[in-house]
Amino acid sequence: MKPFFQRFTPLVSPLVCVACTTTGISAWAQDSDSQHLWEIGSVALGVSQQAYPGSDQQVNRALALPFFVYRGKVLRAERGFLGVRAMQNPTFELDVGVSGAFGSNSNSIDARKGMPNLGTLIEIGPRIKWNLGSAPGEGKWRADLPLRAVFDISEGGAHRGFSFEPAVVYERRAKGGWRYNTSLGALIADQHLAATFYEVSPQQATLARPAHSAQSGLVSLRVASSFARSLTPDWRLFGFARLDTVAGSANKNSPLVRQTNGVTLGMGVAYTWTRSSELASNN
Repeated sequence: MKPFFQRFTPLVSPLVCVACTTTGISAWAQDSDSQHLWEIGSVALGVSQQAYPGSDQQVNRALALPFFVYRGKVLRAERGFLGVRAMQNPTFELDVGVSGAFGSNSNSIDARKGMPNLGTLIEIGPRIKWNLGSAPGEGKWRADLPLRAVFDISEGGAHRGFSFEPAVVYERRAKGGWRYNTSLGALIADQHLAATFYEVSPQQATLARPAHSAQSGLVSLRVASSFARSLTPDWRLFGFARLDTVAGSANKNSPLVRQTNGVTLGMGVAYTWTRSSELASNN
């Protein structure tokens, strides 16, 4: 999820892993001009991300994953999304999809030592994409409204609650083949999901970590940006950055919140091994 933390957020259907850094992989997917029906390749990605909104520690990862992109009229696997397009017109698009986020070992996070690990999470649910029209610099405005049920595959698919992640997105293609994407959004969680990240039970409490009952509501506000560019027909370069803040969040007083602002950074390259000769008929 989008990680949540990093949802990098959101995923282009990696063949070996559904839960991956969504923001990063979708960053290069937006750069494709070919719009072939399908593509198969690999992506190498380096990421430094906040362990969760409010954490004072970074989690660093280097990933090399195969990917599969499919641009069917109904079934879609691209731009950080894997699922079914249920409806599309020039203004609105409704789809039902899957995305996910890696977990982390609580023993490697000082604030959570002795607590359960943060598991690998999968999000499933509908998303409305609302095209808001032209923007300055020959760009486009869009609103994304995804509502997802969250499950922990590290614990046999245990339900962890619901998330709502509204965002306003600005997209622009510049001269020289560069593409940019900037968004302003929020992560909102129900009480069950908020407890996954911010609850401290009496049994888990210490002198430095008092008990806390998690509340539903705002988890974080976030500003994100990404870029991508085709270097050759098969090679693409991409990068991304995101700032999360828990100022004004429902659980800002949790002892697990040790820092108000956090940054996620990443960069990578993607290589397309093969692609279909047939072009996608509806994009």
